[in-house]
Amino acid sequence: MDTLSLMGAGFLHAMSPLNLFAMALATAVGVTIGCLPGLSAAMGVALLLPVTFGMDPATGLIILGGIYCGAIFGGSISAILIHTPGTPASAATAIEGYQLTLKGEAARALTVACLASFCGGLLSCISLYFFSPPLAQLAMKFKSPEYFWLSLFGLTIIAGVSSKSMLKGLMSGVLGLLISTVGMDPMEGVPRFMFGQNALYNGVDVTCALIGLFSMSQVLMLAERKIRARPAATKFKNKFALSFPEIRRLSPTIIRSWIIGNIIGILPGAGASIACFLGYNEARRFSRHREEFGKGSIEGVAGSEAANNAVTGGSLIPMLTLGIPGESVTAVLMGGLIIQGLQPGPELFTTYAGMTYTFFAGFVLVQFFMLGIGMLGCKGFAQISRLSDAILIPSIFLLCVVGSYAIHNNVVEVVIMLIFGGIGYLARKFDMNSTAIVLGLILGPIGEKGLRRSLLLSDGDPSILFSTPLCWALIALCALGLLSPLLMGRMERKIAGKAAAPSDRA
Repeated sequence: MDTLSLMGAGFLHAMSPLNLFAMALATAVGVTIGCLPGLSAAMGVALLLPVTFGMDPATGLIILGGIYCGAIFGGSISAILIHTPGTPASAATAIEGYQLTLKGEAARALTVACLASFCGGLLSCISLYFFSPPLAQLAMKFKSPEYFWLSLFGLTIIAGVSSKSMLKGLMSGVLGLLISTVGMDPMEGVPRFMFGQNALYNGVDVTCALIGLFSMSQVLMLAERKIRARPAATKFKNKFALSFPEIRRLSPTIIRSWIIGNIIGILPGAGASIACFLGYNEARRFSRHREEFGKGSIEGVAGSEAANNAVTGGSLIPMLTLGIPGESVTAVLMGGLIIQGLQPGPELFTTYAGMTYTFFAGFVLVQFFMLGIGMLGCKGFAQISRLSDAILIPSIFLLCVVGSYAIHNNVVEVVIMLIFGGIGYLARKFDMNSTAIVLGLILGPIGEKGLRRSLLLSDGDPSILFSTPLCWALIALCALGLLSPLLMGRMERKIAGKAAAPSDRA
């Protein structure tokens, strides 16, 4: 009954005029970012993170959640219209969506993408509501040794899965850990690696690091390539509507992709790019119209989009309950929580339960805004997708500088942002992992405190780190995290190969 009352109160708070306006605006911004090729959901969330500073925590998280959901859907617009996925999560959508565009059915393809994205995102909220509280209850049993292994697990899974090379991924995580030691020692209060800069008293500001790694690095990547005009977006000849038989035909695919995307989202390190190909592959496997695949299949579009949007709700579960982000976007969202003075874990479902359930309710309502904005604004977003890099580059650069300075009105933090922009750029050039660097920066203090407190309690005896069943369970997960790149890489190559086969034959 308490849960039901919290859910009801969450919807009442989320439906305040301010929150509703924030949802609409954030979703529109997210769709805009998503449909611009070269930009990503993580970059968009990181770029607008300073905007939420000083806001009510629930409102701030709702804004970031709206950008997240909007960007994932927005990637399908450019994928369908100009055969260029706005985000990696829409790569499979481009296979069938662009074929429909060539046949003069762009509006039909966008309608399917919008409806499937809405259903996948909305259904993912079910698991968000029902799986999060039990995991939070489990997290309440964690003590210092468990927190040490949990932080290590977060680093191994992300560093391994999100990088082409496990070694480079782990190197990225270690770099993040080293950076996390800057500032005052959490146990003894001794200054460490501050280089005489009082601005580093509390360590490297997470927001500046996020903006630099995900946004400024993207500016540098865009700036180094030749600026060229993007293809013209297709004009719509048919209406944005689906017949009842088409909706009935798509329903099994959407439900199947929702389950796939939700499971993939809950698994730390998997991400929407795997989910979209897996959803697409299963849509083709169970389809009664396999001959359409590679030539323009609405089931293929629905399978991909429902799966990648179902990831959004699922990926929030380990982040909110255990502090383990499922992908780069949730790593940035975790940074947003920390900025608000909140620590992911059981307290979000006890002390701050009101705020958490308001965010959940806002996440549900964002899906409806995404549906409305997507259906009404596709023509406008189609034109935005052609925006030149000559405009994007200075605009994003300006927002990065202003956002970093506005946090504490400190020029030093602008310099920190620029340094991390350079680090992020080099990380991309050398196939290292920016997400692992962020996680090292965030999880480093948690792991350090867990380890040092454990050794303090045991008078230096390391056996305390192996003293409980939970410790051994987390050790097993760490080992799985180190092995998962091999399994995930093989799965992604296999699924992507199968998904691309019909397109090649066409």
